[in-house]
Amino acid sequence: MNTTTAERSPAAATLSYPNVQLHIAGQWRDGAEGQSLAVLNPASGVEIGRVAVAQRRDLDEALAAAASGFEVWRRTAAVERSRLMREAARLMRERADDTARLLTLEQGKPLAEAKVEVMFAADVIEWFAEEGRRVYGRIIAPRAPGASQHVYKEPVGPVAAFTPWNFPINQVVRKMSAALATGCSIIVKAAEETPASPAALVKAFVDAGLPPGVVGLVYGNPAEISEYLIPHPVIRKITFTGSTPVGKQLAAMAGLHMKRATMELGGHAPVIVAEDCDVAQAAKIAVGAKFRNAGQVCISPTRFLVANKVREAFVDAMVAATKGLKVGAGTEAGTTMGPLANPRRLAAMQRLTADAVQRGATVAAGGERLGDAGNFFAPTVLTNVSGDSLVFNEEPFGPMAAVRGFDTIEEAIQEANRLPFGLAGYAFTNSMRNVRLLTENLQVGMLWINQPAAAWPEMPFGGVKDSGYGSEGGPEALEAYLNTKSVATLSL
Repeated sequence: MNTTTAERSPAAATLSYPNVQLHIAGQWRDGAEGQSLAVLNPASGVEIGRVAVAQRRDLDEALAAAASGFEVWRRTAAVERSRLMREAARLMRERADDTARLLTLEQGKPLAEAKVEVMFAADVIEWFAEEGRRVYGRIIAPRAPGASQHVYKEPVGPVAAFTPWNFPINQVVRKMSAALATGCSIIVKAAEETPASPAALVKAFVDAGLPPGVVGLVYGNPAEISEYLIPHPVIRKITFTGSTPVGKQLAAMAGLHMKRATMELGGHAPVIVAEDCDVAQAAKIAVGAKFRNAGQVCISPTRFLVANKVREAFVDAMVAATKGLKVGAGTEAGTTMGPLANPRRLAAMQRLTADAVQRGATVAAGGERLGDAGNFFAPTVLTNVSGDSLVFNEEPFGPMAAVRGFDTIEEAIQEANRLPFGLAGYAFTNSMRNVRLLTENLQVGMLWINQPAAAWPEMPFGGVKDSGYGSEGGPEALEAYLNTKSVATLSL
């Protein structure tokens, strides 16, 4: 990465931001045609750097490098792969402060959140590094004398990964770590809006000694890159995190070319607040989870279904906690919620608020843009939201909590399952009966009860229904990068 360009945002005048390059065949370089895109600070709208754009020639070189890198990496002993990955994790921790600053400058989240993301990435790398040493085959008892039957696990091949801007490090590190732990090479197409932090992640692996071609990093036109990489014969698996409509298009393309795919798509997480819970504690946890990363989280709690007997108390506690948040540039001390990542999210919040109010909702907190510079929107709580409001049917992906009541837990579960999304869900209850009903009946891939999301690397991470398929956590994540080979031998 070129790190000579000075940060030009008044909010962080003492920090530097790089002109971000591609990483192909072990080299950091600009695109073949020298094109680049502006990177904007979402807190100010000011250009802070540039990111190189990959063209067809660059992609061909990245594919050739991935093919040759795979042949080297697949033959590297699992224990050596693990050692190198653990060194990359060490470098991530060593560079955490600088990497977190880059992440905040380009994405907007508070520095404290950015630092957590960087440190969590190191944990993810280490967990997969160790789990990769436990990719075992097995011996199956034969049915005939002199026979042997074995099952082998082999890396699927070069991988193409497509990642979004909301968690520019953690959305990459899960895919990259699973691929590397199993012996695959990988080309990452990261988000142009937030290019420097994933580049810092890749640099940690490169500096740890990763062979050339094992990891490639490109930026550019998302549709053009995906339409070229996915059908290409070098690529044997794709993994995508992003919206459901785009995910369906990429999954269809992968299926057409018989490519394995992991899809982590959109959500609209229900939060069921039962009357028997600790209302004050539930509201405190809910606010922290809702407004993390300004609500730009695929597993963010969004649809708050609250028992009518405690609804007023819950809303009062939630509004009080929401009004205590400090909104500002992520680089400013004391900021607890930063700007939205881009103007598109700002327009979406305004549209959803206006629609909900038109359909009878009350704005209990927020509901408006803050200032005229940057992408700031007040943390918002909407109450008495009708079921046909857009915010109760479209993923808001922003700092907006929509609340409506229910009378029975069965009613709440029915409403939670109404939408085609099934990524994550939350519940607050002290009833074992409710826990059982929620566990057995909520149609989600992940459920957190009486706590915020704890997406530890050892836990499966993925959704059901239109929220995708496959896992990016736990041992299940490694299986997606492995082929199973059955070998039977008979002595003659």
